[in-house]
Amino acid sequence: MRLFHAAFAVAVILGHAQFTTRPLHAQAHAQAAVPSKPAEEVFKNIVQLKGMPADQLMPAMQFMSSSLGVECAFCHVAGKMELDDKGAKKTAREMMAMQAAINKESFHGQLQVTCFSCHRGAQRPVNTPPVLDSDAPAHAAPPPMAPPASTVTADQIVEKYLTALGGADAIGKVTSRVMKGAILVGGSETPIELFTKAPNKRVSISNGQSYTAFDGAAGWMGNTGKPAREMSATEADAAGLDAEFSLALRLKEIFPQLRRGRPETIAGVECETLNGSRPGRPPVRLYFDKNSGLLVRMVRYAETPVGRNATQIDYADYREMDGVKSPWRWTLSRTNGRFTIQVKEATNNVAIEDAKFAKPDGELK
Repeated sequence: MRLFHAAFAVAVILGHAQFTTRPLHAQAHAQAAVPSKPAEEVFKNIVQLKGMPADQLMPAMQFMSSSLGVECAFCHVAGKMELDDKGAKKTAREMMAMQAAINKESFHGQLQVTCFSCHRGAQRPVNTPPVLDSDAPAHAAPPPMAPPASTVTADQIVEKYLTALGGADAIGKVTSRVMKGAILVGGSETPIELFTKAPNKRVSISNGQSYTAFDGAAGWMGNTGKPAREMSATEADAAGLDAEFSLALRLKEIFPQLRRGRPETIAGVECETLNGSRPGRPPVRLYFDKNSGLLVRMVRYAETPVGRNATQIDYADYREMDGVKSPWRWTLSRTNGRFTIQVKEATNNVAIEDAKFAKPDGELK
């Protein structure tokens, strides 16, 4: 399940930008979305996950695959996924039942224990502590605590981010952007065009035929020659945040609660962190370069019945246009793959009709 042909990876991974950026209006849309059918009405032989929304099944399978470090064929018969011929499938159902019972009885129904809690990427969980492999103490004393730094507030981190990009006034003067570049995945390049418009409209077109879009209220995706489909609530929530044209200006609106987290270091860069919360949605963690103030990473989560799937976006190659900086390179990583978009040319304040972002009634052309 974690191995993808490059072209399929582009379609699947971009199709979330699909499985991929969650303003309040996107949240409202998610709450108003038509409920997905139960999994057992769409797929065959659903047992343990009966009653789960059908559009949650594949993310749940992805979570379990990654947690155990296995592929689909570990439990399923290729081409006949509904068959119960493999013992591992029966065991998986038993383990899901055990997980649900532990969370119900010990954690008041909250999803605290997951497949990954015990497996950590291995087929069999480890139940014996490892022996020492050196003469060093098993539990070395922690290094002395550094003197406390001056307290930085969430508001100050946001303000520094705004200033680093060029300031609120300059940012507000740029209302649209058209970008052309390439998707880099598996050693291959695929051309991509991105059309973006304030406050939160975006459509990306991969290889001239694969579309991923957010029209300001709803997300959709599809390929030329076929009808486009509306995104699920989870997909639309992710696409809505990706579509935020001026994230720095709207952080406090998107996340009613922004709290400073523990500082961390990413690839040698010291970062300040913010944890963003929204009612009824998983948290989002933001990492800002302590020196420059620029956003270098965002980690967001998607809920599944068996645990949360993480999506990490790393931003780089900031360039200034019309007095405003923006990343020209970003890498999106998930448990089942990763890709990079490298912008090669961009133009600000291009006239783009809203119809560009609207889901077509018929086939995509």
